[in-house]
Amino acid sequence: MLSRVAKRAFSSTVANPYKVTVLGAGGGIGQPLSLLLKLNHKVTDLRLYDLKGAKGVATDLSHIPTNSVVKGFTPEEPDGLSNALKGTDMVLIPAGVPRKPGMTRDDLFAINASIVRDLAAAAAESAPNAAILVISNPVNSTVPIVAQVLKNKGVYNPKKLFGVTTLDSIRAARFISEVENTDPTQERVNVIGGHSGITIIPLISQTNHKLMSDDKRHELIHRIQFGGDEVVKAKNGAGSATLSMAHAGAKFANAVLSGFKGEKDVIEPSFVDSPLFKSEGIEFFASPVTLGPDGIEKIHPIGELSSEEEEMLQKCKETLKKNIEKGVSFVASK
Repeated sequence: MLSRVAKRAFSSTVANPYKVTVLGAGGGIGQPLSLLLKLNHKVTDLRLYDLKGAKGVATDLSHIPTNSVVKGFTPEEPDGLSNALKGTDMVLIPAGVPRKPGMTRDDLFAINASIVRDLAAAAAESAPNAAILVISNPVNSTVPIVAQVLKNKGVYNPKKLFGVTTLDSIRAARFISEVENTDPTQERVNVIGGHSGITIIPLISQTNHKLMSDDKRHELIHRIQFGGDEVVKAKNGAGSATLSMAHAGAKFANAVLSGFKGEKDVIEPSFVDSPLFKSEGIEFFASPVTLGPDGIEKIHPIGELSSEEEEMLQKCKETLKKNIEKGVSFVASK
């Protein structure tokens, strides 16, 4: 029998239990992401869906002794996708094809756009109140696709739709620590804009390292913006950033769940429906957001920028506007 202390400890781990669904759980991101979610004590009901492999991944993870039930779903069973989604609190979408050498995130669009659109439609039908975390690239376009699908279904809640850009922030922290010989766990770099190439803007001027040399800063910014290429090249075409992306996805998912629980000062960057540049026709933008019981509580301003960052922002907005329009047009044309 459990002692009173043990019972209280056990109870504290299962308070505010959440149902979480991973769509694309059998893939390179989906498997490690599902593992990290299985280890998160806020998650007590974990549903894994994929065209193949989800049941095997679920069975494997079910042997880990944490307080959660894991179940796999496939399209082969009746209502497999809808059952994976029904009543869930959070949906993570890493489904899609990975980048290969020479591919940009835009090259992925033709394939991943259809996948994300169909999964968003299923979520709208079976989990209209769930938070949706979009990982599938190109995020600058897939998030607007999800938003448009949800609008068409009459269930769009901008406070609960997120493009996961956390990988840009953790890369920035890691890379700047390597340059400046600091503790990466203590580095915080505000990364704004979008989630590909020049739309990624790390605000070095807002860190403690604003006085680094121009050459060092330019090299650092480029590495943060194109860190994904570094991984694709290192894997020799065998994959993209899967493990670091899984960590980033799990980190952001935990933040959203912490907000749901009512924890205070939960702030993470995300690509969201934002008022910051809406007057310029840019509906979505990545910046720090405060997370709460209903999703987004506050979208923070980007703060003061250096002249270099202002130039980067202008270039970002030009590209970002086209990326967003591409996603919206895709849904409208189908």
